[in-house]
Amino acid sequence: MIDLHTHSTCSDGTDPPEAIPELAAKAGCRAVALTDHDNLSGLAAARARADELGLQFVNGCEVSCLFKDRSAHVLCYFVDEDEGPLQDELARLRADRVKRNKLLVDKLRNEFGMQITYDEVVAEAAREESVGRPHFAALLVRHGAAESMQDAFDKWLGAGKPAYIPKARVAPEQVARLARASGGVAVLAHPYSLQLGDGALAAAVGELAEAGFSGIEAEYGRYTPDERAELRTLAQRAGLVATGGSDYHGTVKHDLSVGVGQGDLRVPDSMLEDLAARRPSPN
Repeated sequence: MIDLHTHSTCSDGTDPPEAIPELAAKAGCRAVALTDHDNLSGLAAARARADELGLQFVNGCEVSCLFKDRSAHVLCYFVDEDEGPLQDELARLRADRVKRNKLLVDKLRNEFGMQITYDEVVAEAAREESVGRPHFAALLVRHGAAESMQDAFDKWLGAGKPAYIPKARVAPEQVARLARASGGVAVLAHPYSLQLGDGALAAAVGELAEAGFSGIEAEYGRYTPDERAELRTLAQRAGLVATGGSDYHGTVKHDLSVGVGQGDLRVPDSMLEDLAARRPSPN
């Protein structure tokens, strides 16, 4: 059993990077990937702990993209923290995120009279580059502007809501190209989040396969057995690897656990082997 989709405090998770391998080992996983949003800063700590536990560790990250007019997330695997084309793009995205977060603080304060400071948001996330909307949501709850984190998104922070400020996004095709140029592979995360009908989703997956994608996330923590089976079939038809993971975020997504998702997730070891076989050959 493996888990190729987890998050730590280096993005919007609530556990430090080194805790992810610990949770994976406790769940009975043979391998785990850390896939924080737009950054690779937690990989070294997580890898060191995985090595101590005798657990195979997979470098990863998750990149926010715009596929035509829809939000899409792309998981990249086997990319090192060193310099490279994808790493450069991640740095640009993190810089834009900081800019967006400062604008969001100004909007909440100046337009809606909320006494939230930028320093307070950074403290909530523990580090500036990790700040995301879940940290704002937690503060809105604490300040009495929302009843829960979900309510904060529904009322203030979600797309189209009064305080929403979009962040920079890249095309998934570009991410796939940059990942391969950096020695990695690209996988479409939680495909149903594209909110496309069966035919349109199949067409989108085929288009991404032609653009250099290596897989789609079929065994996802919140998907039903039937949905997972449908995505495995879709991957096979498109010539892609079916991958899987819990999308663990700690208390932010309290219903998901490392390795087992909502309790019934079992991602087979063979998926990692098949994905590793898609890595580009070194020059």
